Amino acid sequence: MRLDDLPPWFLRAIAVALGLVWGSFLNVVIYRAPRGLSVVRPASRCPACQTPIRAWDNVPVLGYLVLRGRARCCKAKLSPRYPLVEAIGGLMGLGVLEAIVFTMPGSTSIARAAAIFVAHFALALALVAAAFIDLEHMYLPDLVTLGGAALGVATASLRGMSFVEAFIGAIVGFSVIWLPFIVGYQKLRGQPGMGLGDAKLLMLAGAWFGWAGSLFVLSAGAVQGVIAVAITLLRGEKLEEPAAVREEREAIRLELEAMTPEERAEAERELAADPLAEEPGDGIGQARIAFGPFLVLATLERLLCGRLLTNLFDAWLSP
Repeated sequence: MRLDDLPPWFLRAIAVALGLVWGSFLNVVIYRAPRGLSVVRPASRCPACQTPIRAWDNVPVLGYLVLRGRARCCKAKLSPRYPLVEAIGGLMGLGVLEAIVFTMPGSTSIARAAAIFVAHFALALALVAAAFIDLEHMYLPDLVTLGGAALGVATASLRGMSFVEAFIGAIVGFSVIWLPFIVGYQKLRGQPGMGLGDAKLLMLAGAWFGWAGSLFVLSAGAVQGVIAVAITLLRGEKLEEPAAVREEREAIRLELEAMTPEERAEAERELAADPLAEEPGDGIGQARIAFGPFLVLATLERLLCGRLLTNLFDAWLSP
């Protein structure tokens, strides 16, 4: 069976439905993964009273709208993040289909088209989860960054790349952040300018889109990050850490106080390598912002608008 044997409306409906369902699962990942909880068990529960959520209340987007944003069990207000992530999942499914699958020849086999869709769809969903986790916890899971880089190398042939090209892209992507912004900045300022998670995320971009793609992601992410910071400052708002980071630091402080002097000394030595263990200094230069979401946005732009954007970028790089 070939790609043009199936009507486009049917494929679009399947892609959106898959995106909505997996978007619902992303909400579980975003909440549980940073807390070290299983993303499989137990089944979805009310975040306020832990009552199991009924299947019909868990229908993506629609369930939130029917309940008017409140839990059926205890009437607690539900975060608008839930329908937002679900809707983004649906858009990712449709976007991958339109931007990647529908640009392939109609003679492409359904098996190959499905493999290409699944690989790119998995990448898009993982990036969405990483962005929301980083926004809340300033933390990028290795499962997404390293796992996504490995998937990028493994599926290189689906994008017309060789494994060598993907591997070199991953090395370049990692190095352009690790060398200047982590190693170099550490020597100059005594602290890293960016997190290791950002370097791993750019390694993912390089594995998927080659060395030029990783440079595009870094450049586009930086530009969009600067614009977002400028808008925040122009609106008179402060660049503050997420509340979850402050809460986690307070929890660590309380744990340290309960330790013996020997245990505390050992724990403090381990925490010395974590830049988030100390409160940020005053001033814009000491502010901490999550750069991962901007790298994610640029990676998704490369994924879904790659032909237009990278042609312009490659032309700029060419002598």
